[in-house]
Amino acid sequence: MARGPSHRVVLNLALDSLLALAALPAAVWAAAPGAWPPAAWWAGALPGAVLALALAGAPLRLPLQYWRFAGLRDLLAVAGAAVLAAALFAAGLHLVGAWRPPNPAFPVLHAAALAVLLVGGRVAALLQAARHASDAAPDAQNVLLVGAAEGTDVFMRALAHDRRAPYRVTGILSLRARQAGRRMQGTPILGTVEDTEAVLDSLRAEGRLPSVIVLASGLSGPALEGVLDAADRHGVPVRRAPAPTTLAPAGEDSQRVELRPVSIEDLLDRPQVPLDREGMARLVQGRRVLVTGAGGTIGGELARQVAALGPASLTLLDHGEYVLYEIDLELREKHPEVARRAVLADVRDEARIRRLFEEIRPELVFHAAALKHVPMVENDPLEGLLTNALGTRIVADAARAVGTTAMVFISTDKAVNPTSVMGASKRLAEMYCQALDVEARAARGGMRCITVRFGNVLGSTGSVVPLFRRQLERGGPLTVTHPDMRRYFMTVREAVGLVLQASVVGTTDPDNMPPELAEGAIFVLDMGEAVKIVDLARRMIRLAGLRPDDDVEIRFTGLRPGERLFEELFHGQEPPRPTAFPGLMVATPRTADPALVGRAIGEIAAAGRAGNPRAALQQLSRLVPEFAHAPDGTAAAGPTGTRERLQ
Repeated sequence: MARGPSHRVVLNLALDSLLALAALPAAVWAAAPGAWPPAAWWAGALPGAVLALALAGAPLRLPLQYWRFAGLRDLLAVAGAAVLAAALFAAGLHLVGAWRPPNPAFPVLHAAALAVLLVGGRVAALLQAARHASDAAPDAQNVLLVGAAEGTDVFMRALAHDRRAPYRVTGILSLRARQAGRRMQGTPILGTVEDTEAVLDSLRAEGRLPSVIVLASGLSGPALEGVLDAADRHGVPVRRAPAPTTLAPAGEDSQRVELRPVSIEDLLDRPQVPLDREGMARLVQGRRVLVTGAGGTIGGELARQVAALGPASLTLLDHGEYVLYEIDLELREKHPEVARRAVLADVRDEARIRRLFEEIRPELVFHAAALKHVPMVENDPLEGLLTNALGTRIVADAARAVGTTAMVFISTDKAVNPTSVMGASKRLAEMYCQALDVEARAARGGMRCITVRFGNVLGSTGSVVPLFRRQLERGGPLTVTHPDMRRYFMTVREAVGLVLQASVVGTTDPDNMPPELAEGAIFVLDMGEAVKIVDLARRMIRLAGLRPDDDVEIRFTGLRPGERLFEELFHGQEPPRPTAFPGLMVATPRTADPALVGRAIGEIAAAGRAGNPRAALQQLSRLVPEFAHAPDGTAAAGPTGTRERLQ
C-alpha cells in the first residue's frame, strides 16, 4: 500500500526541529561568546525554539514543502518563517522573564542562524537531487535543444528532476542572437536557429554530433523547416519536447520526460492573423446558433469556437450518429454551461429542416454540411448534388423563413472552374447564397447570406495527411496521384477563426461596409502558397525518422475521377480584392436571380430523385458554364496563386 503525504510532513517537521535546535546555540554564542546560559535554561529554551519555529512555519506551510523541488517562493517562505520564529522566541523569553543574552542583536542573529540552516538544508537537497539526476543515466543521449529561453529552461528543469532521464542537454540554439555565447543552467548557447547548419557542422568536426535535436518551444513554419533540413543533412532526428502541462508534477518520479514527433501542422503553421475577438463575441453571445455538419472537421471546430463565445443556445446538426455523439460529448465536458442540443437530421429532408428551424428559430446558422470527397462524389454524383446544392438551398430557405440574421455557407476552392461534380455542386450552392444576399441587400433587410471559400484543412476527414499517416504506420508506400499535384492547406483552427472573422465583417452595418463587401461578395481565405503533395509526403516520411525512397516508397497512382493538378481560389471573372482584414480577401460577385437558381436546383433534385444522372449533370453544366467535367481526372488546369492574382 502506498504511503500518503503524512510521513513526509512528519519528516519535514523532524528535520526542521533539528535545525532549530542547532540554530539556537549558534545564535547564543554569536550574541554573547563569554556569557553562556545555565544548563537549566536550555531545558526550556530548546523546546521553546522548536515550538516557535512550528508556530511560525504553520501559516507559511513549511512542513508541506518538497525539499528536492524547492523554488524561490519556498525559500522566501523559509526566510520569513525564520524571522517570525526568532521574534516569537524572543517574545517568549521576555514574557517568562528568562535569561536573555545581553546583546540586543540576539533576535537578529537567531533569525539569521535559523534562515541559514533551513535554507541551506533545502539547497543541499536540491544539489543532491541534481547530482543523482546527472549520474543516473550514463548512457543518456546527447541533445541539442532549440527554442525560446522559457521553454528550454522548463525542459532542462524537468530533465533535472528525472532520475532516469534518457537525455543530456549538451548545447542550446536560441531564438535571439543576443543570447548566443551565454550559458543556461551551465549549458552553452551555441548560436541561433539560423546557425543550425553551421553548429551541426562544427559539432560533427569535433565528434560531438547530438543524437537528437529537441524543439522546446516557439518554433514553427519556415524556421522549423530550416532546422529540419539541416538536421536531415546530418542524419539527426528531430523531436518535440512535451508541453509544460504534461511534465510530471514534483515528486512523481515514475513519469518520464517523453519526446514526441514533430507534426506536419507545425511545418505549415503561419504567423497568427489578428482576429476581432470582441466582434466575434458580439456576434455570438446571447444568440441562438445552429451548426450543420457539426460532426465534421470544419463543423466540429466551428461548434467548439462558437461554444467558447457564449451563445444562448447551440444546436449541433448532423446525419452521422457517432460523429454527432462525439462532438456533443466533447462540448458537454468542456462547456457544460452552454445550452446545447444534438439533432440527427439530413439537410436534404426539407420538411424536417423546416420544422426544426421553426422550433429552434436560430439567429445565426453555420452551414458546413457537405459531401466533399471528390472521387466519392464522382462515383455517386446525384448524392453530391442533392446534399451540396439542394441541401444548401433547403437550409438557406428555412433560415430565411424564420428570420435568421445571417447564414454562413462554407464553400471550397474546388468550386472555382470546377472539373468535378463536387466542385460544381458547391459552385451552384455559392450562386444561390450570393443571389439571396444580393436580394436581401436590395431590400435593405432580411437574412445576410455570407459565403466563405477556402482550400484543404490539415487532418480533415478523408484528406491526404491522415492517409499518409495511416500508410506510414503500415510501412508504406505513400500514394501520390501525380508528381505535380499541388494543393492549398490551412490548419482547421486558423480556417474557422477566419470564417468567424468573415461572419463579423459580413454582418456589419451596410452603411459602414466597404462597397466590395456589400453585394454577394465571396470571402476567400488567404491560403498562402500551394504545397506540392509529393513534397508533403517526403516531409512526413522524414518527420517519422525515415528516408524517402530508401525506407519508404512514394508511389504515383494517377489522377482520380474529378481531380486536377492545381486548385484555384478565384475565377477569371471574379478578380480578387484585398480587404482591410488580414487573411481575408473577396471575390468580385457573379450573381444571378435567386428564383431562377432555386428552380434549377429543384430540377436537378428531381432528376436526382428519379435516378437520372445525365439530366442532372446537363442542367448543372447549363447553370455553371465553366464546369469542365473530367471524370478521369485532368492535368490541364494551371496554377493561379492567390498572391499572383493580387499583384
